[in-house]
Amino acid sequence: MGCVRAGNEDSYLATDGLWLVSDGMGGHAAGEVASRIVIDAFVPLARRTTVRVADLVAAVHCAHAAVCDYGASHLEARGLGATVTGVARVVVAGQPMWAILNVGDSRVYRLTDALLRRATVDHSETEELILEGVISVEEARTHHARNVITRSVGQGDALQPDLWLLPSAPAERFVVCSDGLNSELRDDDIRTICREHPAPQDAADALVEAALASGGRDNVTVIVLDAVSPA
Repeated sequence: MGCVRAGNEDSYLATDGLWLVSDGMGGHAAGEVASRIVIDAFVPLARRTTVRVADLVAAVHCAHAAVCDYGASHLEARGLGATVTGVARVVVAGQPMWAILNVGDSRVYRLTDALLRRATVDHSETEELILEGVISVEEARTHHARNVITRSVGQGDALQPDLWLLPSAPAERFVVCSDGLNSELRDDDIRTICREHPAPQDAADALVEAALASGGRDNVTVIVLDAVSPA
């Protein structure tokens, strides 16, 4: 829970092979419903020993249809939607790899050799303005459109998730989070906290605590994954 909102619209899934965060949107508890529908669509994959990229895409489409159906049958929840982002252990051509999935403005960060990089691209108006050179990253933090996302599960007729494949590497760390983290903490702050806490649970707790101490204007969900060989 954040320090301002009365409800928590975040949901997450953390299993051995699949780590996801979903941030819901919509009034009258619809955001909470949307994020839970999204996560539920991925639960069957968590029970599999092998996951393919096509399975992740199919789960996104299943979640999209389920959220749309809920909105169509519950008039008070029309307009609901959710983000989804995360890391999955997949097999491609017989080789284990990491798949990074994203729809919306929740994020995956990758920390390797003490360097923190964003592994996802936000689907948001401010991200588009940054890429076009209209505003800076710092200006985006206070821009009036900072909460407007351009792609979400449950919105629009067709949905195309972003997917990236990365070779597995030891001694790397992933941070999967809702925007309640990065809206309060700068990337340098996230990097510093991750480096100060070698244990993933300690790092996750410290990141949440820092976001709340900085204002906690949104709900904050964080998964920290220390990657070893996925073989």
